[in-house]
Amino acid sequence: MADQRTNRPKGKKSATVGSGGNNRRRLEGKGPTPKAEDRTYHPAYKRKKASEAAARAAEAREHARTHVRAALHLAEGHELIAGRNPVVEAVRSGIPLTRVFMVGAAISDERVGEVVRTATSLGAPLVEVSRTELDRMTDGAVHQGVAIEVPPYDYCDVDVLIERGENHVRPGLIIALDSVTDPHNLGAALRSASAFGADGLIIPERRSAGVNVTAWKVSAGAAARVPVARVTNLVRTLSELKKDGYFVVGLDGGGDVDIDKLELADMPLVVVTGSEGNGLARLTRETCDVVASIPIAAELESLNASVATGIALYQIDRLRANL
Repeated sequence: MADQRTNRPKGKKSATVGSGGNNRRRLEGKGPTPKAEDRTYHPAYKRKKASEAAARAAEAREHARTHVRAALHLAEGHELIAGRNPVVEAVRSGIPLTRVFMVGAAISDERVGEVVRTATSLGAPLVEVSRTELDRMTDGAVHQGVAIEVPPYDYCDVDVLIERGENHVRPGLIIALDSVTDPHNLGAALRSASAFGADGLIIPERRSAGVNVTAWKVSAGAAARVPVARVTNLVRTLSELKKDGYFVVGLDGGGDVDIDKLELADMPLVVVTGSEGNGLARLTRETCDVVASIPIAAELESLNASVATGIALYQIDRLRANL
């Protein structure tokens, strides 16, 4: 029987107001399904967050490395002396220190301890670095966990060498290197100069090795004991030294006299060694008062520049001892 009020069959439920809109929304769905890495409950989301955290940490580490490298950067002209013995020799000789770089484990070495004590007394900063960082700073050299930063070498005037000669009992003795470009030879010449009491070295500004880290290391500390003058024109300097009473002795394989028969040993001398390949330059040779040679085996063409210098200084020292 129909309901009189609704004209609907009895028992039929009437429609709910607004139900059609709800049904349409259900039919429309909830939009595209989010990517797995954007769903907080999904393992991909956790992997993404871990990757982002790792990237931020790597960026922070790189920023820290950049900051450290900037702090460890050497000023223009400054150099590093690396290795325990070269560093200790340099420090004992009184070389000025800017900073000391060392790996933490190296502090247990007594030589490094001496460097640290000296640096502390001079007020030079001590900087602890990793071995990897010190490898980078020294270009892979054998540093043994320690290096010191030194300012550019302080060259002196030729007058200083003359004055040193005047203050010695023996006549003055100066070494001049004519276009010797290998710093190993310069360092070895400094070592020989120190061993035989030379008053100093003269090197030209151009086409010549300067007193750098390599020369320091080879000299075994002699670079701090023997002053070096750097001149713009070697020939002019030799001429001026001649006016000051020095005799200039050039070393060359085709010399006029053997070095052990040199008759000028009792006079103030400048011993000039030529370059490794070409020997004495023409103008330099013409400026010499005498050109001396070192007798060697016929099959050997020439001697290394620093070896020739050492032998000549030894012979001059022997001649002077007999005066």
